[in-house]
Amino acid sequence: MENHLLISQFDEDRWDNMEKVMVVDDDPDIIYSIKEGLYTDFEILSAESGMQCLQILQTVIPDIILLDIMMPNMSGWETFDRIRKNPSLRTVPIVFITARTDKNAKNAGGFLGDDYIEKPFEINDLKVRIGKILNSKNTTD
Repeated sequence: MENHLLISQFDEDRWDNMEKVMVVDDDPDIIYSIKEGLYTDFEILSAESGMQCLQILQTVIPDIILLDIMMPNMSGWETFDRIRKNPSLRTVPIVFITARTDKNAKNAGGFLGDDYIEKPFEINDLKVRIGKILNSKNTTD
């Protein structure tokens, strides 16, 4: 019984200290894949729409946001604009994840966001890129 308490306390401390990654994508399979690939290193928050993302951001500020560009009702571009208008969210890094491979999307995504990742992507590559962005953010904070 005593070991159970120690493990539970360890788990709580681990979760309290984990960096939060918000995944915003209308494809539940993408959200699931990212959660499965990152859950041991990060606390994962997920939203299946831009509007749901904005609602969650009213109560939780993640350390980084992975944002799909092509979503119904509110695109990733519009979601990005709304996030950046909020002073408390302006410094949260945003990485665009998308199936769009056209030059305009790449240029805009790379210019506006902190990174641009094309689907499909390797989860290890995603981890490395998230790590680099968070390390860079932590050294400038």
